[in-house]
Amino acid sequence: MREGSLEAPTRHPIRWQDRAFYDPAAIEKEMHRVFDICHGCRRCFNLCESFPILFDLVDEAPTQELDSVDPKDYKKVVDECTLCDMCFMTKCPYVPPHEFNLDFPHLMLRYRAMEADQKGVAFADRQLAEVDRNGTVANIVSGAANWVTKRGNKPVGSTFRDLAGLHPDAELPKYASHKLETIASMQPPAVNKDAPAYGRKVAIYATCFGNYNTPEVGLAARAVLAKNGVETEIVYPSCCGMPLLEQGRVKEVAWTARKVAEEMGPWIDKGYDIVPLVPSCALMLKFEWPLLEPDHAAVAKLSKATFDLSEYMVDIAKKEGIAPGMAETPELMTLHMACHARAQNMGQKAAEMLRLVPKAEVKVIERCSGHGGSWGFKKEHFEIGLKVGRPVARQVAEAGKGFVMSECPLAGVHIAQGADRLAPDAPKPTLVTHPIQILARAYGFASA
Repeated sequence: MREGSLEAPTRHPIRWQDRAFYDPAAIEKEMHRVFDICHGCRRCFNLCESFPILFDLVDEAPTQELDSVDPKDYKKVVDECTLCDMCFMTKCPYVPPHEFNLDFPHLMLRYRAMEADQKGVAFADRQLAEVDRNGTVANIVSGAANWVTKRGNKPVGSTFRDLAGLHPDAELPKYASHKLETIASMQPPAVNKDAPAYGRKVAIYATCFGNYNTPEVGLAARAVLAKNGVETEIVYPSCCGMPLLEQGRVKEVAWTARKVAEEMGPWIDKGYDIVPLVPSCALMLKFEWPLLEPDHAAVAKLSKATFDLSEYMVDIAKKEGIAPGMAETPELMTLHMACHARAQNMGQKAAEMLRLVPKAEVKVIERCSGHGGSWGFKKEHFEIGLKVGRPVARQVAEAGKGFVMSECPLAGVHIAQGADRLAPDAPKPTLVTHPIQILARAYGFASA
């Protein structure tokens, strides 16, 4: 038996169709096996709250071993997991192909799938995960929606947050007045036929957040790609299902994977690459969907055709060369590497992309922001999320100038909120929703 592994990690398909996947006794047995390995290793102590809780349970148990921990307390560990995949990708020496075969995030997912299967998901959580319905309605009444969800709005906002289980201090996403699909259809950019990459074609997968909340990111991406000779279309069959995955609703995520993959297939057949605007969605299309539907041809085809946005821009720069015309941008750029960008195992592509800008000074922070999707908005998790993300927020607060950004739009806002708490009166870097907007500004696109 080897002590750890230096081989590239691999993942097994998620056997959600097998009823044994939801068996509580089998899950408890596997959790005991995995937690015992984690207890003996403890390399992940500083990643998220799941591991400190697990290790405290062991250390405070009568024997200080897992055999005297009440299995009912395992749920405390599960509830703090954000499915960021950092333990699997960056820390754990026992992931497959090591014989210990340890996949901590997918074990947490399995537990949640068992809960969803046997007990269902709470009504408020189910409503929060209806992102396409919520976004469609909120775009129509964006002023009212943003007023209700605004932090500090009393009593209407407080009542809404209490009903939804959201923390009163959490900065909730704002809704745009028009979705990206609508704006893009009215503002098609001219493609630069003189650019080195002319001839490429991209179907920009708008993502729920890019479509309903931050259309400016999609418009910036489209403008930069057009400047580089890339023909683009905005495509949005539906949400990728990440909010459902967080709740263990794997059957619904698998259905979404099949549906979206089949709708995206014709674009791939016409020579379009698929580029999601959010790293979590790129991770779903590239890796999670094929693990849920390993035998589905359309899902496999979509996975191979999908690129993260920063990854795609760097690919252009390396293969054809970037289009000239960017102005110097000497301001400090503090970049948080989003966990779901890191989990794609492609390197620091956002940093590489920013360094394409003349005179760019890029400072990379490669630690967890503490947000973790909808997890970070919840009453019971928001303060924990700020604690986990404090090392990131501290570096941002200390920068005090330039720009701060993350490829994950939720992480960026969470980091900014954490920095404000640490140094409320100090100057702060300007928050940018996505690094692609820095390139758009450098090219002179005013809307970025």
